[in-house]
Amino acid sequence: MITPLDIQNKEFKKSFRGYKASEVDQFLDDIIEDYEKLYRENIELKDKILMLNEQLEQYNNLEDTLKETLVVAQGTADEVIGAARQKAEIIIEDAERTSKKIIDEANEEVRNIRKEYDYLIKEIFIFKTRYKSFIEAQLITLDEFYSKIEKEDVNMKECSNQWEKQEEEKEDKIDSKSEEVNIDEDIGDLGA
Repeated sequence: MITPLDIQNKEFKKSFRGYKASEVDQFLDDIIEDYEKLYRENIELKDKILMLNEQLEQYNNLEDTLKETLVVAQGTADEVIGAARQKAEIIIEDAERTSKKIIDEANEEVRNIRKEYDYLIKEIFIFKTRYKSFIEAQLITLDEFYSKIEKEDVNMKECSNQWEKQEEEKEDKIDSKSEEVNIDEDIGDLGA
């Protein structure tokens, strides 16, 4: 490539009918000036292209790095999501097991309470029956005693004798009722 210095140092041979030397020199000076500008601009543009190519290379490297980073980040995100899903499934399974255990324990407690309730109902029925029998026996004894007193109009001795008899009868009946009650209790204890 011709440099501006080559143009400046170039000398032409003179001939008899040649161009006017001052005009050629002036024209060459103008060309040198323009050519120097173009030459400098060309060098600057080459430097700029080189610099831009270097930047482009850096950006391409950065782009490759970012792509690799994105791929790694996507892989990591997928792993994190997978691990989170597994952990969520484990938590759900544990919660289901725990809730089933709690429900089973509650059902067992309900069965135990029902058994206890049934037992108490039986005990109340047995107590009520025994107590009712005892009171009825006492009422019968009292009715018999008062009816005998009202019917008999005898003297004190006879009353006294009668009263003693009734007391004895009463005691016998109480003993027999006690025996009946004891028998009922024995039977109730066998049934309970």
